[in-house]
Amino acid sequence: MTAVSKPKRRTKAQQREEMLGQILDAAEYLFSLTGYHGVTIKDVAKQAETHTSLVHYYFTDKKALLDAVFARRAKISADLRVAALDAYERECGGKPSVEGALHAYLDTDLDTFGGGDDGWRNYATLGSQMAVTRWGGEYFDTHFYPVVLRLIDLLKRALPDCDEKRIFWGYNFVMGGLIMTLARTGRLDILSGGAATSEDFASAKKYMARFMAGGMLAICGDGETAG
Repeated sequence: MTAVSKPKRRTKAQQREEMLGQILDAAEYLFSLTGYHGVTIKDVAKQAETHTSLVHYYFTDKKALLDAVFARRAKISADLRVAALDAYERECGGKPSVEGALHAYLDTDLDTFGGGDDGWRNYATLGSQMAVTRWGGEYFDTHFYPVVLRLIDLLKRALPDCDEKRIFWGYNFVMGGLIMTLARTGRLDILSGGAATSEDFASAKKYMARFMAGGMLAICGDGETAG
């Protein structure tokens, strides 16, 4: 008779990692649902099915908890986009187009956030809330500044005759569209009577880069004096 092996007991490090994951997931969900200021440590503990004292053990305060929630996926998102931009630069032979650069920058996030993982969708909603506030913008400067400059560099090469001011304005409009899409407010569903839906990231990926590229080309080629 074959002996049945007992399941291995989790180490303390594994238990700690699992508990941290539960707390971060809970905070991410609640922050995305009601906003950072509408959530308490007690709410997070309840959602994570643990004690408030344990949350405080890992995180000194709610700000430290938000820092950890944001940073956890920020590096993954930034690394994926940098890799996509690097791959595009190799593929285009050093001659980028506006639409190509925007596809490389936008499509990775749209694939990640639209892939069906609730955690990533919650993160996208939270990020879209934070991106439109001054205090939240600091998180994006900290974690995504190099990625943005990487895109801007490609756009400058794709639009060598366009002054820098317009390229940065174009980037600002691109981010506005991306943030609104990631927010998944449901307003699109209501306005369109269901013809278009906030959850349809595949359509966003299909149309967004092309739409934004058209706008950037328009403001850079409208015949006005630079600046």
